[in-house]
Amino acid sequence: MLTYNLHTHTTRCLHASGEDREYVESAIKGGVKTLGFSDHSPYVFKDGYYSGFRMKPDELEGYVKSVLDMKTEFKNDIEIFLGLEAEYYPEFFDAFLELIRPYPIDYLICGQHFTKNEMGDAKASGWKTSEKDVLFEYAHQVTQAMQTGRFTYLAHPDLIKYREGDESENEAWRIICENAKKHNVPLEINLLGIRDHRHYPYAGFWKIAGEIQTPVTIGADAHSPDAVCDNASFETAMLIVKKYGLKYIGIPKLINPFGRDKK
Repeated sequence: MLTYNLHTHTTRCLHASGEDREYVESAIKGGVKTLGFSDHSPYVFKDGYYSGFRMKPDELEGYVKSVLDMKTEFKNDIEIFLGLEAEYYPEFFDAFLELIRPYPIDYLICGQHFTKNEMGDAKASGWKTSEKDVLFEYAHQVTQAMQTGRFTYLAHPDLIKYREGDESENEAWRIICENAKKHNVPLEINLLGIRDHRHYPYAGFWKIAGEIQTPVTIGADAHSPDAVCDNASFETAMLIVKKYGLKYIGIPKLINPFGRDKK
């Protein structure tokens, strides 16, 4: 039974449904004890560009207030944390951190939906590619994200859609898994991928994660209130854990993205 979920979205990302409190009410009803909101973060771009799948900077304050209000309202029923799902874009990452610094963010999840800085010649990670350069660009970029020490875990690490079955593929998976182990950043088995029959979770990736014994967690990646308690997909994820002998840690320790700045 899924008793925690740190991967929860809201309608601010423009591809989720339901009111914020409906996610909380569904979680309580389903027996979830710890719920983290981690909607697609606002980001700082340039030249007028902006993503169509994330909240805007002027929505951040309302998002924070909503989660904190529910944290207080439901404190006797469930533990609620305030997070964001963000990419690591080298050109804009410092500006992103400054954007969110004034707010009491408990944790960040890294979800690398594009390579490079999303703009220009960047590639969407979920698009099919047979280009080895794109594969390794993704692997090295999520490695850089883990090295920052800002992220609690890496969401859908097998999102990059390179499925050539060659040694390059295995090498890229090893880069990700070895660095996840080195930096103690858990890798997420993503339940949205399971329930939507997507190209992830990918067997080839998790086989190597089992060999390397990287820490592994599970995230619902809920875009609707009912998905917060996706026990059917959770059971499938646990079969993956068992099949590949994964080092399942359950709910990960939250890493405050600014914790080390305060030392």
